[in-house]
Amino acid sequence: MERSQKTRPTVVMWDLGGVLAPSGRALTALAEALDVTETALADPYWSHRDAYDLGGSPEEYWHRIAEALGRPLDGGWIERLDRIETECWAALASDAAALLARLTRRGTPLGILSNAPGSLARAVRRAPWSGRFETLVFSSDLGLMKPDPLVYRAVDERLGRAPSEVVFFDDRPENVAAARAHGWRAHLWTGGEAAAEALAQEGVLDD
Repeated sequence: MERSQKTRPTVVMWDLGGVLAPSGRALTALAEALDVTETALADPYWSHRDAYDLGGSPEEYWHRIAEALGRPLDGGWIERLDRIETECWAALASDAAALLARLTRRGTPLGILSNAPGSLARAVRRAPWSGRFETLVFSSDLGLMKPDPLVYRAVDERLGRAPSEVVFFDDRPENVAAARAHGWRAHLWTGGEAAAEALAQEGVLDD
């Protein structure tokens, strides 16, 4: 039993926004839909994000943004904005998609760990590309957010793995630092090419 645990393949976990999905695309599309500048939208969009990612409703989130922008939003607008946002954040970046294809061909176990609201979590689970991931964990499911150490522990329990068996990519240094402190082999995401090099060093990909 001990030998089989040592030889089983490493799990590669991924953040979503800014890693698998390009950062900035959603903000651009939402600002265009609302006919406001990205600068005007950015502050309320991000300042109310934590509560949304922890399980808050789309109605609460978008009404707070509407109040900050000084414009009312009815239910139809909220549905539209939610759809625009989830479509942007649930679409893979080209370099990430290419790297995931390589790993899938090798049979590498894959998972996602993301701070994300419930509507985005559902959109990702519906996306055709998510079928290659055996584990999908979102902050809205847990009621906890990275870099809380309990998040990484919860993922280990779902994976049935020791921390040393997990490689992780995230675009936020604080999340990478917390994952390393937990025992994961974590790397800061700077693009697909650098991630492929890191995976080769980890023994997950060939050079």
